[in-house]
Amino acid sequence: MSAAKGRYFLDTNILVYAWANKDNDRSTKARSLIGECVKNNSAVISTQVLQEFYSVVTVKLGCDKLAAKEATQRFSRIPLVQVDAALIQQAIDISILSQLSFWDSLIIAAAGYANCHILYSEDLNDGQVVRSITIANPFQKLS
Repeated sequence: MSAAKGRYFLDTNILVYAWANKDNDRSTKARSLIGECVKNNSAVISTQVLQEFYSVVTVKLGCDKLAAKEATQRFSRIPLVQVDAALIQQAIDISILSQLSFWDSLIIAAAGYANCHILYSEDLNDGQVVRSITIANPFQKLS
């Protein structure tokens, strides 16, 4: 899946796969996607994504905390949506109406705030549309 013109929201799992020092299809795809979006100045993330990234790589993957901190500093150069009270209220509404988890709904709310039309994530249903944002799983066709 190639990033065309527009703005694209990158979910936490995209950053985790890109940063993981693995030589597999998911890591390669994630690095390529981030590189293309950053090059085109079309990538967007949120403070939630940075927080989740740090937690996943240090707690679940057991990575070095200083290395993870440096990665969050590098990723924070991507345009960043700050989660605030208004975004939280939108996420609650999305969660109620779409029957999605609050955390997934907060990602969708942030993507909407940033005027993204695509949300790259493996955590939601590929092709699902929520609030005019299409979920795209860049790993869908990988084995």
